[in-house]
Amino acid sequence: MKGARRPELRLPPLEPWTEGELAPDGDYDGLEFREADLAGQDGVGARFMDCALTGCAVDETALGRARFLDSVLTGLRGVGTDLAESTFRDVELADPRLGGTQLHGAVLERVVIRGGKIDYLNLRQARLKDVVFESCVLVEPDFSGAHLERVEFVDCALRKADFGAATLKDVDLRGAAPLEIARGLDRLSGAVISTGQLLDLAPVLAGELGIRVEG
Repeated sequence: MKGARRPELRLPPLEPWTEGELAPDGDYDGLEFREADLAGQDGVGARFMDCALTGCAVDETALGRARFLDSVLTGLRGVGTDLAESTFRDVELADPRLGGTQLHGAVLERVVIRGGKIDYLNLRQARLKDVVFESCVLVEPDFSGAHLERVEFVDCALRKADFGAATLKDVDLRGAAPLEIARGLDRLSGAVISTGQLLDLAPVLAGELGIRVEG
């Protein structure tokens, strides 16, 4: 089992972002977005390099195909943020409060998601490599069709996760408590779980295999 490589971030001195509105295909370098209301804005295809986004509202923000590189995102909050086919590389996401975030087809590499809660996270067909979910709560995350390599769940609640048609390699689920899998138990080859988790999943596994347990 190979462990995930974590990002090593050292942000340069940042300038405050003062434009007020995101722009499609915008180029943002070395900027701090602090308490910005980005709800409903269109930043499709934008590039964020060496940026800090702190306490920003991202309800229904359009950020499809956006790129977040060497950046720190802290305290983001919002529902329905569209990040489909986006790229996150060397990124820390801390204490998010998000719901219905669309990350289908996204690429995440050397990413740490720490703290907070994300409901109904859509990672269908996404590619995750060297990603750590740490001390966070994930409610009904959808990893269906995704490719996960060197992904760790550390002190993380994973509720009703969907791994249908996913491909896993060096995925460490031992730190997930609870570990609840709604679909895709047959796709867990390439993952490691603890003995206690195996016992917890035994009834679901028996059901998947058509085994009756009596007495």
